Amino acid sequence: MVAENAPRRAVLSGRVHTGYAIHEDGLVVVEDRRVLYAGPRSGHPDRGPGEHRVLAPGQTVLPGLVDVHCHGGFGADFSSSAEGPIRATLGSFHRQGTTTLVASLVTASREDLLSAAPRLAALTEEGLVAGIHLEGPFLSTARCGAQDPAWMREPDLALAADLIAAAAGTLRTMTFAPELPGSRELAELLVARGVVPSLGHTDADTGTADAALRHLEALLSAVPGGGAPRVPTVTHLFNAMPVIHHRAPGPVPACLRAAAEGRAVVELIGDGTHLDPFIVAWAFQLAGADNIALVTDAMAATGLSDGTYTLGAAEVRVQDGVASLVSNGSIAGGTATMLDVLRQTVAAGVSFDDALRSATVVPARVLGLSGEVGSLRAGALADLLVVGQDLELSAVMRRGEWLPTGPPH
Repeated sequence: MVAENAPRRAVLSGRVHTGYAIHEDGLVVVEDRRVLYAGPRSGHPDRGPGEHRVLAPGQTVLPGLVDVHCHGGFGADFSSSAEGPIRATLGSFHRQGTTTLVASLVTASREDLLSAAPRLAALTEEGLVAGIHLEGPFLSTARCGAQDPAWMREPDLALAADLIAAAAGTLRTMTFAPELPGSRELAELLVARGVVPSLGHTDADTGTADAALRHLEALLSAVPGGGAPRVPTVTHLFNAMPVIHHRAPGPVPACLRAAAEGRAVVELIGDGTHLDPFIVAWAFQLAGADNIALVTDAMAATGLSDGTYTLGAAEVRVQDGVASLVSNGSIAGGTATMLDVLRQTVAAGVSFDDALRSATVVPARVLGLSGEVGSLRAGALADLLVVGQDLELSAVMRRGEWLPTGPPH
């Protein structure tokens, strides 16, 4: 059923970026929940019924943004909050332009993980989230970051199977450290159950990371199905990993090379806090936008003022927009939205086309949802933003419905 404030047919004309190409004199036609047409207006006049909107000078229509790594925001934590606050938070993210997001869970006890997964699985079935990302618990205690090392363990196939079952088909990705005993068997289980493995929170050396990525690529390439083969991902490249040293390069160069060769997609938290802007631009030069997924790693403080919040069971203090653990000062997730990350990435020197592709097309491909979200093309869900020349948000449409920010003026 189409929502009351969702026009059965809407037409937007003006500057349109489909995620793949920009059309200065473009047209987007939405019918019910889906895109009927997106492209140049020439040769496609639309005089049919419905809501017709002409964009103001400087405005552009973009695909809705896609975040594959988000722990919460607007006061709610996906690992520990109740369903009501999580629903409210998802609505806030949607209104801020992140029309598709994956709910990430931090490392926790078996009981807590098995409790959180069904709650998020139900929200996935409703279409409010695009699935679950498990960031652990099979991580390196040497690279725990803001996560609790007390709950980290070597890969346990029985626990992994229980977590996959609790997610009821909605577990999209799992982060693990490839140097841990049993990681190869874990990877095989994940791929067999339709879960994309992601390297992260790892103390691996270069050879171990390279071998693991090649193993994951082989596993995913063997999965039957149409379209381009899936590739592994790398959880927030650079963060929770050894720094590059010329005699001990660590996992980062192996991950960048795999991405440059199209064998992996690396996440970058391009929020201006987790990575220096030079590193962001350098990674784009080395790996290419088609192999990078911009993410927020957002936590409960996103969208709110400085103060004290939680990330799972951990207490986090936010000062000047930077989240850190009260216990030891480690960076504890992000406080930026995807639109903020897009702005910061462009400010770092990455072209707008590349930054947008890494915030839409690539993460949609990671999720296996290229035909549904992440771009404006016929048949896709009608998720779009209207932004100004400085990427200020004017309007958001999700699933063909204008959200409370309202239609463009």
